[in-house]
Amino acid sequence: MKRGLLELLCCSACKHGLFLDKVREVDGEIESGSLLCEGCAKEYRIIQYIPRFVPPENYAKTFGFQWNLFKKTQLDSHTGFPISRERFFGETGWKPDELDGKLVLDVGCGAGRFAEVALSCGARVVALDYSTAVDACRNNLSPNPELDLVQGDIYHLPFKSESFDYVYCLGVLQHTPDVKRAFLSLPDQLRSGGKLVIDVYPKLLLNMLWPKYWIRPLTKRMPHDRLFKMVQAMVKYLLPFGTRIGLIPLLGRKLRYAIPVANYEGIYPLSKERLREWALVDTFDMLSPVHDHPQSVASVTQWFINSGLKDIDVFRRGVLVGRGVKPSGRQRVH
Repeated sequence: MKRGLLELLCCSACKHGLFLDKVREVDGEIESGSLLCEGCAKEYRIIQYIPRFVPPENYAKTFGFQWNLFKKTQLDSHTGFPISRERFFGETGWKPDELDGKLVLDVGCGAGRFAEVALSCGARVVALDYSTAVDACRNNLSPNPELDLVQGDIYHLPFKSESFDYVYCLGVLQHTPDVKRAFLSLPDQLRSGGKLVIDVYPKLLLNMLWPKYWIRPLTKRMPHDRLFKMVQAMVKYLLPFGTRIGLIPLLGRKLRYAIPVANYEGIYPLSKERLREWALVDTFDMLSPVHDHPQSVASVTQWFINSGLKDIDVFRRGVLVGRGVKPSGRQRVH
């Protein structure tokens, strides 16, 4: 943890300021110590350079397992292709040069695939995750003087209100227990004129035909190591089968969705080994989360309206994307 991060942090319980105690510094960063609340005296530990505002065991533990096992899989620096970059700018609508020198909050950073993109544009990024994926993110992107990492809860964000120029939350909200409540924690983090982008799975009638939702009642309760072994077997046998089905003229791509294995053949320009790696990651990602709550266009639009944001744009881009801007001079959202 860098000392400068303290200017942004507050107690996640009572929102009072924090001060450092019993710190151990290594090469100019705080490797261990405590953050003590000036109000309620609550203590938060700094472990392995990261302030921890949540218990180690929580509903997102499968994501910690996933992203520490596949910590580099979806990074553009690893694949050699701008897959994450194109998704990031396609969904946000932001321009790379507008992020230069801006303070950006990445909520649900995982292993850092989008944080890497924002950092490459000159942003100062604070990357937060509920799971131990923050450790994978640190391993991937540190040391970087413009990156700060926090393990925290989206429902109780440990940041002072109106601290950030940009906030994004991609691939996260549908995996929280209460998606609306999770979203409503985000606008308060924006400065006047700040921009927010989120995405969620779309609520569609066709979801009822997707085998993912037939299998999940069983798989989400399985120990993650056992489930991963099952996913390995599924990918081994079903990925080639799905690829062959995808070659059927006209209907192939649609029929491929009947196979409960993520398949990016013909979508991403990856080698067979990389395609297999992505299939493992995203199939596990489909079947393991405790929560999976798709949302409608109407619901997402109403969240943005109720938050007092302007320039609202909600649209499908595979996932359902929502964008908005905090009006200049607007008081914080409660």
